[in-house]
Amino acid sequence: MIEFKGSHFERDVILLAVRWYVAYPISYRQLEEMMAEHGVEVDHATLNRWVVKYVPLLDWEFRPRKHPVGPSWRMDETYVRVKGAWKYLYRAVDKAGATVDFLLTAKRDRKAALRFLRKAIKGSGTPQKITIDKSGANTAAIVSHNAEFGAAIEIRQIKYLNNIVEQDHRAIKRLARPMLGFKSFRSAAMTLAGIELMHMLRKGQLRTTGNLCPAQQFYSLAG
Repeated sequence: MIEFKGSHFERDVILLAVRWYVAYPISYRQLEEMMAEHGVEVDHATLNRWVVKYVPLLDWEFRPRKHPVGPSWRMDETYVRVKGAWKYLYRAVDKAGATVDFLLTAKRDRKAALRFLRKAIKGSGTPQKITIDKSGANTAAIVSHNAEFGAAIEIRQIKYLNNIVEQDHRAIKRLARPMLGFKSFRSAAMTLAGIELMHMLRKGQLRTTGNLCPAQQFYSLAG
């Protein structure tokens, strides 16, 4: 159960604000106005602190309850602007479109791709095959992992098969665009984790008892 003691606002108010921000394409200024319309006076800086503080805790609660993904992955990276510079969001989905994992990195190279691959494998197990684009960094990362762990992940470079992850990027970037560029790497990483979490809930990737809508699933993670 996530602890909310010490906050000047009620648990339900905090969760509502955090969910709205990661679920819809809005800025903190717009969210501040929306909260005021509901009788809650809270400034945009506080809203940002809530997202940065509580998204990691919600993600931590989600991970053990996440449905397993398939053994055939599509791996790719997209661009996100942080403090005026482009950073790289590595992402993977299985062939059914379920999110495997994600990782924001400062660079786009073999080390970054390998960090993401290890994170994904730690959370979802070793896949049988990974489809990638022509990226040499991604190829080198998979080859390095196979060599180090004696794995036999098959590498496929078939562009049309990777369309599913490229299309999935759009759902994430559509929400991130109104945020007008992130001011810090940590804030970007936490916000993107929240967007990814809500995206996975909408895909039905949380094991639940009962027929809960995505919003109810989000709130249930807080205990």
